[in-house]
Amino acid sequence: MENQVKVQEKTSMKTAFFYSFGEVGSQLSWAMINTYLTVFYTDVVGLTAAAVSIIMLIARVWDAINDPMMGVIADRTNTRWGKFRPYLMFAPPFLAVFNVLTFTVFPVEGIAKVLICLVCYIGAGMAYTAICITYGAIVNRIARDSQVRMNYTSARAIGSSVTQFVIGAAAMPLILYFSGSDMPQARGYFMTALICSITMVPIFWLCAYNCKETVVVEKTEQMEGPKEKRSVLQSLKLMSKNKMLLITVFCVFIGAASTMGRMSLLSYYAIYVVGSPMSLSAIFSAMNIFNFIGCLLLPMATKIFGKRNWLIILNVVQIAAFVIMFLVPANNMIFLVGVSCVIGITNSAANVCTGMLSDCIEYGDWKYGIREEGLTYAYMSFGVKLATAVTGSVGVLLLAATGFVPNAEQTEAAKTGINAIVNLFPAALVFISMIPLFFYKLNKKTMDKIVAEIDARNAAKEKEN
Repeated sequence: MENQVKVQEKTSMKTAFFYSFGEVGSQLSWAMINTYLTVFYTDVVGLTAAAVSIIMLIARVWDAINDPMMGVIADRTNTRWGKFRPYLMFAPPFLAVFNVLTFTVFPVEGIAKVLICLVCYIGAGMAYTAICITYGAIVNRIARDSQVRMNYTSARAIGSSVTQFVIGAAAMPLILYFSGSDMPQARGYFMTALICSITMVPIFWLCAYNCKETVVVEKTEQMEGPKEKRSVLQSLKLMSKNKMLLITVFCVFIGAASTMGRMSLLSYYAIYVVGSPMSLSAIFSAMNIFNFIGCLLLPMATKIFGKRNWLIILNVVQIAAFVIMFLVPANNMIFLVGVSCVIGITNSAANVCTGMLSDCIEYGDWKYGIREEGLTYAYMSFGVKLATAVTGSVGVLLLAATGFVPNAEQTEAAKTGINAIVNLFPAALVFISMIPLFFYKLNKKTMDKIVAEIDARNAAKEKEN
């Protein structure tokens, strides 16, 4: 079979390098939006907190609905460029346009201002989803071997870590430079978004050009005749039988809730428990730098220990780091930065789950005859976005329950409560996410067997035709 891929394959450094470009492009858009959009809306556009809350709620609900829709559309796409590459080729200009519009102040007031901001934000979200879902799914089309896919996923994680670090270091100086002021102004946000948007488009195109879909697993229509199309409901029903996928998505959901919930409240820990707002910069820098190191370790670590076992190791270490950070008094900056370095390495665990998801796709094909790469990655994306929505609400409620009073000296009980929310609560979530992993059975040996049997099955059906 001409397009049949051997089970034993090597990681292409060129492919890994350019595959990481997709994540670089994504972060040039989304890191800006995640970090600065809320403050842009309140401080520059002049929206009320209630208006911003409504925009975020509507956009996130639509985003959650949009993910599986995009997954289905991608899975049913067939072009001369492949199934997923077209979205990396044609969607980036739309993302660039909406990214700039999202950071544009329009000369309108009242409800019109809110509606324009909502439309621009939803447009950016939809364009990002079209890229994000297909970019994640394409890894199963550029590599067949489980470890090779993990290596490409690690390259993606490195691209994300580096870009987030650069955005974190350079975005605000750029915003202030173009603002011509000590405080961020509309022109500063617009010009910075414009630079990021212009840069991201060719980066996505380089990723699409160099990540050709060389892995073909399904039988072509010429061999088998017209394919019977499943409905979305049928696909979801079959996917829900994939226990390995459910375990992975559960780990992603709980793990994302732990990480994002902690990140969103870490500023309160720095300001009110540590007593130093400047400590937040040191803590975040330590985590970002060592998250990069953790990503560099992924190919070697997952090869030695296996994906599941390395994920468990990272989770155990992270739980210990969180508990230590809770128990030890928060007045030693060197200690805080040291523990944050360890936490940064363990934050690379999210990328192990992405590698496991690729194996779940092969398992679903082998066990149930369903291979919906786009919808599978939409599953994971939905889990992450749901976790974001849940932690955004629960975190604020937990903070209020501690007796927290903004812009005031906190009671010892409130400080202990904030410390617990930022450290003990995430530790408990990580522990919960780790339990199903002991029932996850896909290791390197099993995956090699599964891939070989899928290839043999498809080769036999090709001969029959």
